[in-house]
Amino acid sequence: MNGGDEVAAAPVGPPQPLEWKFSQVFGERTAGEEVQEVDIISAIEFDKTGDHLATGDRGGRVVLFERTDTKDHGGYRRDLERMDCPISRHPEFRYKTEFQSHEPEFDYLKSLEIEEKINKIRWCQTANGALFLLSTNDKTIKFWKVQEKKVKKISDMNVDPSKAVGNGSVASSSNSNSTKSYLANGGWPEKSYGYPSNDFTFPPGGIPSLHLPVVVTSNETSLVARCRRVYAHAHDYHINSISNNSDGETFISADDLRINLWNLEISNQSFNIVDVKPTNMEDLTEVITSAEFHPNHCNMLAYSSSRGSIRLIDLRQSALCDSHAKLFEEQEAPGSRSFFTEIIASISDIKFAKDGRHILSRDYMTLKLWDINMDSGPVATFQVQEYLRPKLCDLYENDSIFDKFECCLSGDGLRVATGSYSNLFRVFGCALGSAEATTLEASKNPMRRQVQTPSRPSRSLSSITRVVRRGTESPGVDANGNSFDFTTKLLHLAWHPTENSIACAAANSLYMYYA
Repeated sequence: MNGGDEVAAAPVGPPQPLEWKFSQVFGERTAGEEVQEVDIISAIEFDKTGDHLATGDRGGRVVLFERTDTKDHGGYRRDLERMDCPISRHPEFRYKTEFQSHEPEFDYLKSLEIEEKINKIRWCQTANGALFLLSTNDKTIKFWKVQEKKVKKISDMNVDPSKAVGNGSVASSSNSNSTKSYLANGGWPEKSYGYPSNDFTFPPGGIPSLHLPVVVTSNETSLVARCRRVYAHAHDYHINSISNNSDGETFISADDLRINLWNLEISNQSFNIVDVKPTNMEDLTEVITSAEFHPNHCNMLAYSSSRGSIRLIDLRQSALCDSHAKLFEEQEAPGSRSFFTEIIASISDIKFAKDGRHILSRDYMTLKLWDINMDSGPVATFQVQEYLRPKLCDLYENDSIFDKFECCLSGDGLRVATGSYSNLFRVFGCALGSAEATTLEASKNPMRRQVQTPSRPSRSLSSITRVVRRGTESPGVDANGNSFDFTTKLLHLAWHPTENSIACAAANSLYMYYA
């Protein structure tokens, strides 16, 4: 006790609110430019390292971006990270490659068009320098391998490259310094093969010796995307989620009524592990809206429903997991029920925190943070767009009330984020005592709509602290008095796994921010 004198440690307060800055934009629209439907981004996903980012669009394409600032200064950066020194450089990405993942199809048995839109993308474990990812549309999941391959060229041509052939083009040679790009199989991208044309004439006396062209491997490389497997014909309803297992061997796919378990190596067989389809479809009361594996325990997964509940299931209990291990739902306040109660309670997205202890869920009005050890209610609720409550009737008429907003957590678990209308997204601090509630716009000036005095959280009198946090709200108008635009919505966003960096999609544009 040292003579009764005790020095009390200073209490550690919540982290300071982050100041977000614009980093990059890909596919920025010019004023008045019309957005093509096929170019609208429909999925965003960082890989586990944060060095690669994938986006999918409604045209069935997957576009990959790679980080460049860590490559250029990799060793130096890692040394600084070990010493915990602040790094002035912000994350920078560049376009890597793109490929057509899905094409529009037609189901002749059901007379149903299957659109090519990418619903979800999930990265798999890398191997031998190649990137692997899963992409899905409404019905079919595909497993892609993307790697660099050396380009093959044709050498030892019979025509002297220094002489022009009949049509004025020059023949190719093994020592050609041409900067033209090659296709994956070694061909030219356009039909200028450098072969003699029909009006080519042999020199007097003929060519002394003829030899076969030789295919040689050059030092040039090109990125090749190859579909390794196709997982099809396992879902009667639209696929809304895919999720990798931590074992690196299996993944799940979920539609409105079923969740299937797949092995990455086996494409012609899956196991149905959840089936909520009733015997009589008239008895159907809820559907599955999202599903995700636990980040650390390969036997646990969670799925959400259209009635606002989250079920945690354990694959060790039984082969068909119709009975849940835990149920998370919030009881509605008495007298608060209306026609729209069940619609706005529907959970559009769930995400596990990196540590696996918490689950973040997004419904139409709020973000909720749940502790998997406490099923009595959420530990924190964040009001995202409470200003819309008086407008629910209009939103129901124009179907906006059915928009599915995604959510994400920071790698350290201290903050959560989700999108809203007018291309806005909101970042909330979820550490104990934090009052962080930041509203940002997907533009080159993200803080344009920010209000300087965020409202304080109101605490409940429960013995277990529950927080309700409100974002910057005013009915129908933003901080600058502009009316909210319900046609521009920020549905998709992703948080970098190790840094405070967010990528979000506004129509066909990909915006990136850092703090």
